[in-house]
Amino acid sequence: MNEENIDGTNGCGKVRTGTQNEAALLALMEKTGYNMVQENGQRKFGGPPPGWEGPPPPRGCEVFVGKIPRDMYEDELVPVFERAGKIYEFRLMMEFSGENRGYAFVMYTTKEEAQLAIRILNNYEIRPGKFIGVCVSLDNCRLFIGAIPKEKKKEEILDEMKKVTEGVVDVIVYPSATDKTKNRGFAFVEYESHRAAAMARRKLIPGTFQLWGHTIQVDWADPEKEVDEETMQRVKVLYVRNLMISTTEETIKAEFNKFKPGGVERVKKLRDYAFVHFFNRDDAVAAMSVMNGKCIDGASIEVTLAKPVNKENTWKQHLNGQISPNSENLIVFANKEESHPKTLGKSPALQARLNGQHSPSPPEIERCTYPFFPGTKLTPISMYSLKSNHFNSAVMHLDYYCNKNNWTPPEYYLYSTTSQDGKLLLVYKIVIPAIANGSQSYFMPDKLCTTLEDAKELAAQFTLLHLDREHNLFSLDLCRRIWRK
Repeated sequence: MNEENIDGTNGCGKVRTGTQNEAALLALMEKTGYNMVQENGQRKFGGPPPGWEGPPPPRGCEVFVGKIPRDMYEDELVPVFERAGKIYEFRLMMEFSGENRGYAFVMYTTKEEAQLAIRILNNYEIRPGKFIGVCVSLDNCRLFIGAIPKEKKKEEILDEMKKVTEGVVDVIVYPSATDKTKNRGFAFVEYESHRAAAMARRKLIPGTFQLWGHTIQVDWADPEKEVDEETMQRVKVLYVRNLMISTTEETIKAEFNKFKPGGVERVKKLRDYAFVHFFNRDDAVAAMSVMNGKCIDGASIEVTLAKPVNKENTWKQHLNGQISPNSENLIVFANKEESHPKTLGKSPALQARLNGQHSPSPPEIERCTYPFFPGTKLTPISMYSLKSNHFNSAVMHLDYYCNKNNWTPPEYYLYSTTSQDGKLLLVYKIVIPAIANGSQSYFMPDKLCTTLEDAKELAAQFTLLHLDREHNLFSLDLCRRIWRK
């Protein structure tokens, strides 16, 4: 226990001393029978709990808790999180001063308890005006490896990664969309543990490590979306990958209808993968087992159940419920790491609906760097001649589509205020002169930001959402960045 804890306040706002903090924690330990130790910048409560036998809970039982008041400790936090179920371990990140660092990890004994904690405690008002954030916490065991020679096969990549790093379990290699005999220039390497993956990343990350004479790119892979079993039991959409680009939706529908004529409702194909919607779930599950590994137009396909992602919840977190009512589907499907590497992150896809014409979402541009050799010929180009998928930020998207509609550029007006704890908070108001005389003269989000870049990006995203609603111009796909309050 840290006897040097600085004075804190309890839930009633009364100041309590370090001695009182210690007494409260000792009372919690005595009441629950859990042990508590502090090491490596974190304080562990439990792990395992009293009377626990067997291995720790499986992956998916831990949640991340953010925005914890810095003067709040286990004696207040543990009772709150016990509402969702039995706690296996509670890890509170600590400062040297004795304050917490604003976040913690809570491991439950089952996945169901962890999911319940997310449902009932995310955005929970832990103190008056103080809301915590709770989401799933997964130990990432997968690395992204880029700049791999495209002629290398999966077996070669697996053997090479086992030679240079320890704990390799598998590699995931996707064939090129245009030439199925080649890979896409990147792979995902699965390790036996998060620690093994972290050690491998540490070894490979400096940028000087080479495989087959090539300097590789290394980063954490984006974790797959976790979907609860109850939701997956309702899915009647199949995700089909490794298709030929030339394969049509009609061909895919015909192939999957061979299993049960008329069973397929519709097919949506994007580049070399597709989503096959069935009228009946049982037909979808049966077709998955029959069609997985089959050949269509000479390509061996992979078929799995599509994983639904709730766009509404994500946008509520992002813009506090500012959801476009014109969105055709609030449920989209995301499966595995798709056709583009995670080298520098992925941009949200933006579909434009200009002059009433729906343009399909183009494939994302691979975000990575290439060497610039002396003598390389450069050609002047206007940003407005590019396609929308070349832009990564909402600010650029807004400027681009104003230009496409022959509008003058958006005008940004910066405002500020001060938070209760003295921080400078910023917000932008956006005016688009071409539509300023319409139903809305300006656009301003209802969130304040601590940095100029975040404030501008948030305002642009907010504007795009409202343009979708007011003018039927845009449809923003799932946002990857979660803005913190």
